[in-house]
Amino acid sequence: MKIAIVGAAGRMGQMLCRLAEGTSLEVVSRVDVAEGFDRGWSDDVEGVIDFSFHGALPDLIEKAARQGIAYVIGTTGVTPQEQSKVDEASKRIPIVQSGNYSLGVNLLLELVGRAAATLGPEYDIEVTEMHHRHKKDAPSGTALMLAKAAAAGRGVDFGKVAVYGREGETGERPAGEIAVHALRGGSVIGDHTVMFAGDVERVEITHRAQGREAFAAGALKALEWAKGRAPGMYTMRDVLGFSSAEIG
Repeated sequence: MKIAIVGAAGRMGQMLCRLAEGTSLEVVSRVDVAEGFDRGWSDDVEGVIDFSFHGALPDLIEKAARQGIAYVIGTTGVTPQEQSKVDEASKRIPIVQSGNYSLGVNLLLELVGRAAATLGPEYDIEVTEMHHRHKKDAPSGTALMLAKAAAAGRGVDFGKVAVYGREGETGERPAGEIAVHALRGGSVIGDHTVMFAGDVERVEITHRAQGREAFAAGALKALEWAKGRAPGMYTMRDVLGFSSAEIG
């Protein structure tokens, strides 16, 4: 399968290109704005993995839709307007979109949803994430996925209970609130913790990435899975065969 890596000059892009070597996936286009990279993918490309800046996504996804090729989105920080372009393109091509492509994180989503359902509203939920100083968006896409998994487990609308950080005279913590906090510094690849804080005990579920290989391998697997699928929006949960729930 001939593929294009968009954002090939970045950390994830370089990792994707290396891991694709020796597999059934042949990287024929390395797309990036950096010097020495392709400005677009070649006509023989059969699928695209995109870890570039979200502002470029609408034009790129429209090009893929015109060509009828599978598209894997690893880009985070996508705006509602940009997401609407993605959703429209999914009517014509298979798209896999996830804030995280690692097996461990997607297992964590399952555990968080079950814990939220089991522990109930008596436990306060706080989500924290930490990434390297170069990450441009906050909170991370994975932190949002985890917070939404907790909300889904409770059967509540995440948009109505979410809070992002705290400052000043906030008053007492409202019942049912789900808070998300972002930390930045050093070279941290990605740490995520979901805390369930009760009156007599605290449960914490944590995932720490030790390398980017897990994310890159998952994205490559997702593209192989997507080729030949019916048009639609898919997540890594679909790729891994987990139960379908709107938390990925």
